Amino acid sequence: MMTAFIAARALVFAAAFMGLWLWVIVRLQPWSGTLDSSLPGWLVAPGAAIVAAGAVGIFTCVALFVVRGRGTPAIFDPPRKFVAVGPYRYVRNPMYLSALAVFFGLGLYLRSLAIVGFAAAWFAIIHLFVVFVEEPGLEHRFGAAYDEYKKRVRRWLPQVAANVMRDELI
Repeated sequence: MMTAFIAARALVFAAAFMGLWLWVIVRLQPWSGTLDSSLPGWLVAPGAAIVAAGAVGIFTCVALFVVRGRGTPAIFDPPRKFVAVGPYRYVRNPMYLSALAVFFGLGLYLRSLAIVGFAAAWFAIIHLFVVFVEEPGLEHRFGAAYDEYKKRVRRWLPQVAANVMRDELI
């Protein structure tokens, strides 16, 4: 029963987070104007695939936070246990990377340079948030386990070969 309640909270928070940013993206679409013609039509299919992959990544990360972490992705209702399994074995921020994929893929799908630019700006802001807010908070909450994790797993670029061989982290 408790897991169902956590899952419901997580889905609401994830939907609100993505909904907010997608609302911003929709507001950017008119700014694209004639810029749309600068992105070729063949980018539509890869854009759709990138959006789908990002959506799967978000769902996977949210599910891991619920089942393994006993919490949600929301900063005000975070996981109670440290999660370093699944995609978190390869990169420290797969949920943000998945959201970036959704935004970037949507820009390609809609052939919108304004949305692609938004995705880049969003990533820059998220990077600053992760470095100056999120990581210090995780260091405080999870101590040595998070410090060891940071040594083994990169922030943004997956290091697949090195992590496949390692034992599963906490």
